[in-house]
Amino acid sequence: MIKRISLYAVALLIGCLFMFFKKPVNNNPKDSRPSIVIIMADDLGFSDIGCYGSEIHTPNIDYLAAHGLRYTRFYNTSRCCPTRASLLTGLYNQRAGIGNMTDQEDEPGYLGHLSENSVTIAEVLKSAGYHTAMSGKWHVSNTIGQKDAKEQLKWLNHQAYYDTFSPLAQYPTSRGFEKFFGTIWGVIDYFDPFSLVSGTTPIRNVPKNYYHTDAINDTAAAYIKQFSKEDKPFFLYVAENAPHWPLMALPEDIAKYKDTYKVGWDSIRARRYNKQVKAGLIDPIKTPLSPRWGDNLRWEDNPDKDWDAAAMAVHAAMIDRMDQGIGRIIKALKETGRLDNTLIVFLSDNGASNENCTAYGPGFDRPDQTRTGEKIVYDLKKQVISGKETSYASIGQRWANVANTPYRYWKAESFEGGIHTPMIAFWPEGITVKGGSLSNQLGHVKDFMATFVAVAKAKYPTQYKGLAVIPTQGQSLAGSFKGHITTDEPLFNEHFGARYVRYQDWKLVSLAKDTTWNLFHIADDETETKEVSAKYPDRVKQMAFMWHQWAAENNVYPKPHSK
Repeated sequence: MIKRISLYAVALLIGCLFMFFKKPVNNNPKDSRPSIVIIMADDLGFSDIGCYGSEIHTPNIDYLAAHGLRYTRFYNTSRCCPTRASLLTGLYNQRAGIGNMTDQEDEPGYLGHLSENSVTIAEVLKSAGYHTAMSGKWHVSNTIGQKDAKEQLKWLNHQAYYDTFSPLAQYPTSRGFEKFFGTIWGVIDYFDPFSLVSGTTPIRNVPKNYYHTDAINDTAAAYIKQFSKEDKPFFLYVAENAPHWPLMALPEDIAKYKDTYKVGWDSIRARRYNKQVKAGLIDPIKTPLSPRWGDNLRWEDNPDKDWDAAAMAVHAAMIDRMDQGIGRIIKALKETGRLDNTLIVFLSDNGASNENCTAYGPGFDRPDQTRTGEKIVYDLKKQVISGKETSYASIGQRWANVANTPYRYWKAESFEGGIHTPMIAFWPEGITVKGGSLSNQLGHVKDFMATFVAVAKAKYPTQYKGLAVIPTQGQSLAGSFKGHITTDEPLFNEHFGARYVRYQDWKLVSLAKDTTWNLFHIADDETETKEVSAKYPDRVKQMAFMWHQWAAENNVYPKPHSK
């Protein structure tokens, strides 16, 4: 009996000791999934950041590239709101409801807002347990204007007030974002933006010395700090307005570049191209520098060279200031211990813009006065130096061509200058290829949905809020983080008649105002300088058929061109 008790006591003691030293069970284990941050610039050219060839000071974006991946073949949809629709939903933009802009039309591909049968990345990740927030430019909902033109201008001038800029059901907070600070419409005054809201509440007044790029990035940093108080990953969408026109920047940033662009278009373009070649971004054999647009005018003979150099200095200053804000986002991630397990992607919504915004004049989304009644100048004769709140101006075609080095054309076109974006992926714990590497993975903005669903271990739904969900059209890029390159998928686009199909080593493309198909062997002619449609008529016919088939399946309207 004593022996039996002793054995029991020993067993009990061992059991107690085991329980004492055993690591306690954590019923709420740490969520090891990465946080995700998308940073998207607006009207940024392919060569407009340092790590893609620029002379503009972008050390923070360059830091992400040096410790992550730079993609050499990544595509957007050639314009602001269509790219945002595709990025957010994982669909071609017509399938997502925004084929042109944000005007309501009675066509499935042209709703002017995100389709109710689409889901956003925020909706998917929120359902998977992520916090979600957005800071910046929304521009994927129907714009509500005032019928009276004078009342519309008063509203734009902050001299009249209305509570909603789009239907509230189309605001970011109705599409999966817990928090939102930014503008509902597209074009803004950087010192006093129109359509600015917090959540759904209009912000009627901004502080003195307000600058919108700073506000976007500082709000994003604040969201990071707030979300990091919980042991839970987050999804943050930072939609920059910079460097979209109007050209408005802070004097201290403009001063850095006051002499930089006085050397002219050709000199800056050649420097950028040589830097791209040296970095390995460009193979000079396969990708020669395309002819400069408008080369009938030499810089030395340009009667507006002082104005043009100053305008490009403002463009550079806007990018510089954006990069400074991105630095504060990176700092917030470091200070909260989140940086190493955060996937950050950086890209542009389209190529640099050739638009002459002064020709548009005031109206729709452009004011004619400041809040205090100062007249805003739309200077067609290039006599008023840009940069201040009282001037609406843009860099124009020749500088846009420089910004898109080495490619042809610009925003809204389906040639490479309109659709080929710099793209950086940074994720210390998830990207295993060497930091600073280049990836030849073919990618498209619609691929972000599948990528984030994969790394977040989420599930893309077949139904959401009782409605059938359109299947995602993207593919995951996660394999490229480990150096695995997937087979090229066919890519398509259409925007106001500009269109292309890229298939295997070929690209068939037409301009917005010219329905003629142009064929390029894109694998050996990325700058689209050798048109070969006459040599390969059967390939033109085959690829044109592919485009028509895609157009019919994806609600492209107006109806596909007959040629």
